[in-house]
Amino acid sequence: MPYMGDPTVSIILPTYNRLAYLREAAASVFVQTYDDWEMIIADDGSSEETRAYLRAIADPRVTVLWLSHTGIPSIARNKAIGRARGRYLAFLDSDDQWRPAKLAVQLDALRVSPDCRWSYTAVDLIDADGHPVDRDGLAPWVPYAGDITERLLWIHAHIAIDAVIAERRLVLEAGGFDERQRFGEDYDLYIRLAMRSPVKVVDAPLAVVRAGNGENYSANRIEAYEGWVQLYQKHSATLPGKRLRAIARSRRAENLLILARLYTNAGQSWAALRTLLLGIPGSLLTYPPWAWRAAKEVVRACFKATQRRI
Repeated sequence: MPYMGDPTVSIILPTYNRLAYLREAAASVFVQTYDDWEMIIADDGSSEETRAYLRAIADPRVTVLWLSHTGIPSIARNKAIGRARGRYLAFLDSDDQWRPAKLAVQLDALRVSPDCRWSYTAVDLIDADGHPVDRDGLAPWVPYAGDITERLLWIHAHIAIDAVIAERRLVLEAGGFDERQRFGEDYDLYIRLAMRSPVKVVDAPLAVVRAGNGENYSANRIEAYEGWVQLYQKHSATLPGKRLRAIARSRRAENLLILARLYTNAGQSWAALRTLLLGIPGSLLTYPPWAWRAAKEVVRACFKATQRRI
């Protein structure tokens, strides 16, 4: 029997050739105690083995979008959002999972907080083999609620995309995922959601995130920090209020220094110098310690370049 009417929740699941993990992710949806959902799987040009599995899913609540490969999750997510019919959007990556009560608990939390149009939960971490990850050395979990825009800019609020449920209209008002933002696209969206609505937090680990997966999209640190610089550059001009824009500018300056060091360590001294040069106009006045630290990075990059010539 087809599922009648519009569902309450549209689950957005992008995937590309992660069949073993994808099976577990989908299974965690099928066992949800709340069942008024649709799942839109956006396949980013997977191989035949994965496509065969997706074609075999018989649940009428599941729709598969067959996309050409781009390697950009934001594009796949936006395509799925465009097909969604639910009042709420819930996000799940193909290598992660949900606890069975995830949707039920989070929707109940939103119902009792009508001023909040989005929500997130705590998460558990597992490794590539599904074993729990030791949290020693990791930043402690703090359940920030309400207006968390500043907490997001400082990355004090730790939010996994798998932990988020948001009103579909809110996500559309915010513009969806920025497809030009190759890394940090989730935090970019969170900031835009937080500018429009306070957030409700559920202080329970209802999502399970796979850390240390060798295929993880965020494994390339240089590209990751390029993404953070891009994110802070954009929001330094769009955030409301001088304080938030100043935080974004200082965070951009800090991430430029980290990016320059990563370039130097990777043997890309000219890229490091170019990064520091581009950072001068926006960093010297807004972040006074930047000049001294940048000068040290210039010396380091030049020294490394000289060593390679010897």
